[in-house]
Amino acid sequence: MMKVKWMILVMAIMFLPLTAMAQDIFDKYSDNSDVTYVSIKPKMFQMIANMGIDVDDDEAKAYMEMVKSITSFKTIVTDNKSISTDISKWVQSRSSALEELMEVKDSGSEVKFYVKEGKDADHVKELLIFVNGIDKVVNESVEVNGQSRKIETVVVSLTGDINLNEISKLTDKMKIPGAKHLGKKQ
Repeated sequence: MMKVKWMILVMAIMFLPLTAMAQDIFDKYSDNSDVTYVSIKPKMFQMIANMGIDVDDDEAKAYMEMVKSITSFKTIVTDNKSISTDISKWVQSRSSALEELMEVKDSGSEVKFYVKEGKDADHVKELLIFVNGIDKVVNESVEVNGQSRKIETVVVSLTGDINLNEISKLTDKMKIPGAKHLGKKQ
């Protein structure tokens, strides 16, 4: 019995750095001045869903249903090469717990979509979008706090009961490369 307890303790200690690394990229860079960080908490989604917006437009209704189903939204945007490398490593380690849905590579940039299975083929519990090398295909910069920045890397994490068909419409409107294929999960 004592041997089993020691083995469990040793395994827990061994896996602790992996779980910390898998969960921490957003927390790690949330206060870093070289990133733009956005985290929308569940309460905000509840507030939006409870607004009771009565819309006649079917597309707007679908978006409201999608908003109700999201429990977390986090994103990091950066042009810092070191942070981009760290994010890339995190995505690679995180991807082992997810299914790669698709990958798009074009002119030195890459876009990857990862999902965690949901209640059926059209729904996922988590959607992770990783975009790297945007600066190679987009020559424009954005202004953040009065400073001009080129975007190198973007990572987006959505959790909840996410309908891939609705998310694909939203990401397609955001002009994320390959987004229109999201609803066509194999």
